[in-house]
Amino acid sequence: AFDTDARAALDWLKSQGCERLGAFGMCLGGHLAARCAMFSDVSASACFFATDIHKSSLGSNGDDSMKRLGDINGEILFIFGRQDSHVDKAGRDKIKAELDRCDTNYSWIEVNAQHAFIRDELSKGRYDPAITKCCMTFVMEMFQRRLVYGLGDTRGLKGKSAGPAKC
Repeated sequence: AFDTDARAALDWLKSQGCERLGAFGMCLGGHLAARCAMFSDVSASACFFATDIHKSSLGSNGDDSMKRLGDINGEILFIFGRQDSHVDKAGRDKIKAELDRCDTNYSWIEVNAQHAFIRDELSKGRYDPAITKCCMTFVMEMFQRRLVYGLGDTRGLKGKSAGPAKC
């Protein structure tokens, strides 16, 4: 149902006139944003601490996310905390190695923070506003470049700007 729901949301955005599509997610949502990047019409995805891609444990029957990282046509940004206990160093290394093997268009950022450092403002003491602000700068740069101006679009624009998008 994860992919079906994402596809429905992307199709709705297209029906509203959106010319370029992107995804953003944290934790499980980061994993789902990575899966959105596997749709050929998604230009950019930002994935904060994408949980369990390396374990193939999404849903009750598992998933094929690791095997499908080569299906990413747009650009993807992964951001992890180095002290993340949900996606440990071995898990991050596994994901990064597969992205490299598939020659995926990606950026990779690891910061000195725990899992969920962007959102745990009132719980567990993980929230780090300074690191969050820095990471969001990378997200906004990629979305501006890919979704607004269409720069670096691997589906036909070949690095030329198509001008501002509608959505």
